[in-house]
Amino acid sequence: MLYYIVRRVLTMIPTLFVISLLTFVIIELPAGDYISNQIAALRATGESASIAKLEFLRAEFALDRPFLERYLIWIGLWPGVHGFDGLLQGNWGWSFEYEKPVSEVVGPTLPLTIVLNAATILFVYVVSFPIGIYSATRQYSWGDYGFTFIGYIGLATPNFLLGLIMLYFANLWFGLSVGGLMAPEYIGQPWSVGKALSVLAHLIVPTVVIGTAGTAAMIRRLRANLLDELHKQYVTTARAKGLRESHLLVKYPLRMALNPFIADIGNLIPSLVSGSVIVSVVLNLPTVGPVLLNALQSQDQFLAGFILLFVAVLTLIGMLVSDLLLAVLDPRIRLGGKA
Repeated sequence: MLYYIVRRVLTMIPTLFVISLLTFVIIELPAGDYISNQIAALRATGESASIAKLEFLRAEFALDRPFLERYLIWIGLWPGVHGFDGLLQGNWGWSFEYEKPVSEVVGPTLPLTIVLNAATILFVYVVSFPIGIYSATRQYSWGDYGFTFIGYIGLATPNFLLGLIMLYFANLWFGLSVGGLMAPEYIGQPWSVGKALSVLAHLIVPTVVIGTAGTAAMIRRLRANLLDELHKQYVTTARAKGLRESHLLVKYPLRMALNPFIADIGNLIPSLVSGSVIVSVVLNLPTVGPVLLNALQSQDQFLAGFILLFVAVLTLIGMLVSDLLLAVLDPRIRLGGKA
């Protein structure tokens, strides 16, 4: 098992480098950059006083260098200019839109983004796991039809509309402030027990809204996998030998049906971040989603590149967790190379 863990961790290193290259290619695909757009706008209006400053910034952050050299400077494998060391040295770059380091722009949003994603993943699995088992073991019952109907509604309802409805009732019934991840009086204040409780209370609405579609899809997937296992010959043989139904379910078919269920942990993280951008704007959530959208629109390449790379790191961590859980659940996975 230790060999399997070390091998998986070492595999993440070249994978992360490939992802960083693809990320840099994506943010470089649109013609021009933030400074080029600003220079073009100034020339169109006849203002030339600020163009020299923008040209200085272009040279300061190596935007006038070849593509490969800019990429190596960005990740920190090429000597930069004036202290711009790169990601490997802890320098996340400069945000031209906000006129401050990227670390100061995304710093307050990263912990809340991680907390929201963790809460949403926990919600998806806690809700979908028992419902999927119930629907599979009671196929075509009223409960199965009811959960299937609710799941289709969850898939069909736009997240932003569901968010607005839940915000209204949360404010009407429980007095929660509309939008945000904490009460207004805690914004900008140091962490305390009251602030933590306020964040937990405000997590309910966005967690349910963002996790609804994922929960519905996960229920259908677990139900289908478990039904497929329940109709196999080894289950019929176990029943014929008199094995109790609950013991049979947990020991054999459920373990086999959980493989795709657990493997989706890594795939769930990027879908949550990308799917929560509009929800974050509607619910006024201080996460990286709205910041990423604004950075892509303004071609703030260092800010957009770091956020995309941050999501990729979260995805790799999620895939590592899912692989380790799969190795514990199914020994064939970690022993496959030896076999």
